Amino acid sequence: MQKLFILLFLFVSTISKSQNTSIVPKEDWINLFNGTDLTGWEIKIAGIPVDQNYKETFVVEDSMIRIRYDNYYEFEDYFGHMYYKEPFSHYKLSFDYRFVGEQLKGGATWNIRNSGVMLHSQSAKSNDYGQDFPVSIELQLLGGLNQGERTTANVCTPGTAVEMGDSINFNHCINSTSKTYNGDQWIHVEAIVLGGEKMTFIVEGDTVLAFQKPQITKGFINADIDNDWQNFGITESKNNWLAREGEILTEGYIALQAESHPIDFKNIKLLNLCGCMDKTAKNYKPYYIKNEPEKCKY
Repeated sequence: MQKLFILLFLFVSTISKSQNTSIVPKEDWINLFNGTDLTGWEIKIAGIPVDQNYKETFVVEDSMIRIRYDNYYEFEDYFGHMYYKEPFSHYKLSFDYRFVGEQLKGGATWNIRNSGVMLHSQSAKSNDYGQDFPVSIELQLLGGLNQGERTTANVCTPGTAVEMGDSINFNHCINSTSKTYNGDQWIHVEAIVLGGEKMTFIVEGDTVLAFQKPQITKGFINADIDNDWQNFGITESKNNWLAREGEILTEGYIALQAESHPIDFKNIKLLNLCGCMDKTAKNYKPYYIKNEPEKCKY
């Protein structure tokens, strides 16, 4: 009798646990980098035609994307960016980065251990031929210099500005609250991007910066003036950007930056937060926050 009671107790407990335990939905992360080659990415370097990997600036080694200057003598302002092939609007981005070695001769002092990931960026093909930086929101990556605090996952704003609180912040770069990371260690970063509403930057699990309403501005670096676009190689498209002043950026491309200091990237993946939000569909996911009913499958 006692044995029967124990078996009955275990059976009821198992049923109870199965009924009360919520099922965590599987997250369908997209690997933006396949670990083998640069398939799916487009390169644009200032003064170089689209998709020419000038002096093998972007290379793949040991399952990493490595930005290298082994074939350069001097930097000579060959600012480069490598863009993932398709734009996104609402998503979570995750990656690891590390700075290595020494800065290339000719790079500006402010570019020592300085790089970034551009969000809501214009495409590679829409850059002017000599354009240094795409119009975008830059998740700025900085390495420590063993000389005090130097935060990472800051935001910089080429051709753009962001709102903080109830007002537009026209500072070109806004510091996060992250720790300083000296040396060549790997740093894990995440960005939560919610269309034109909000962006949040996370470093090693800590939320370090949040802002709202990324938007196009009148000036490229100095947001209150309109005569600095050409200083960064933006001539053909300048008037088009000026006509879009105040426009909220709701989507765009993701690009890795090359600006004179070697840097490595790995584990670059994205969780798309757009999709079918009909619970009766086969491809419904409870973490979607932007509905795309045309993608529903039944």
